[in-house]
Amino acid sequence: MGGRVAIVADRIGWEERLLIKTAPELGLQVEWANDESLCLGHVSAPSLSTYDAVLIRSRSYTRGGLLATLAESAGIPTLNSASAIHACENKLQLRTVLRDAGVPVADFRLVLSRRDFEKALDELPAPVVLKPVFGGMGKRVTLVREADVAHSVYDYVEDLGHGFEQACLVEPYLDGGTSVRCFVVGRELVAAAEFESAGGDWRSNAALGNQSRALTHDAAVVKVVDSVVDRLGEGIYGIDLFRTPDGPVVNEVNHAPAFRTIASATGADIPAAIVRYVQETLA
Repeated sequence: MGGRVAIVADRIGWEERLLIKTAPELGLQVEWANDESLCLGHVSAPSLSTYDAVLIRSRSYTRGGLLATLAESAGIPTLNSASAIHACENKLQLRTVLRDAGVPVADFRLVLSRRDFEKALDELPAPVVLKPVFGGMGKRVTLVREADVAHSVYDYVEDLGHGFEQACLVEPYLDGGTSVRCFVVGRELVAAAEFESAGGDWRSNAALGNQSRALTHDAAVVKVVDSVVDRLGEGIYGIDLFRTPDGPVVNEVNHAPAFRTIASATGADIPAAIVRYVQETLA
């Protein structure tokens, strides 16, 4: 089955170009729709009404969920769903909904003030990781190794101008420099790779250019991934896990994941998997 699909994003990156290139080979027409000029709100969403589906790949942690909400309201099949995107955009909401569903997640404390921060350090001794509730690509994620520098670090948080920027999570430093990225399309785990920090940066994040290697799909990882999809619903996800003595735990879930690095590490044809999944959605 054919169809016309919009990639909703603020720009066309490597992944989006590859999806646009791959789509015609599999019977779809995929085009870019700039998320800065859609002006949604009309009941029929005129700027998107000519598309059979929309694929949300906005980098903004504000735009994605808002645009998905209005596209769904206009009756346009939307990937990922607005509810899934809203959960992924907010690290606190994600941890909470997964934990309530019995999915193992990294321990955390919500920090909204210096008093919260002090209590969090009492309950989760250093080293700890301080990260914003809203944000991605490893930005503003800070490893606090020594308790005596913790308050100097928090000075920078207090200087941020907006309350949503000051909302942070404190969590134990678990991974020792490695993490597992699982790329899910629909319900299928199509690729898994281990990322290792490189160049002196402790953060194991693909956006930072870290080293990676393919992993076999072991049962413990598959079980956690399946549990995440059970809770969030089918979609296209980058699920980041940490390994612990008690098994893998979820760190983050990305609703518009990059896939250049994991595709290179594993050889998986991720663009084709995504396009086929969109076709299935339209069937």
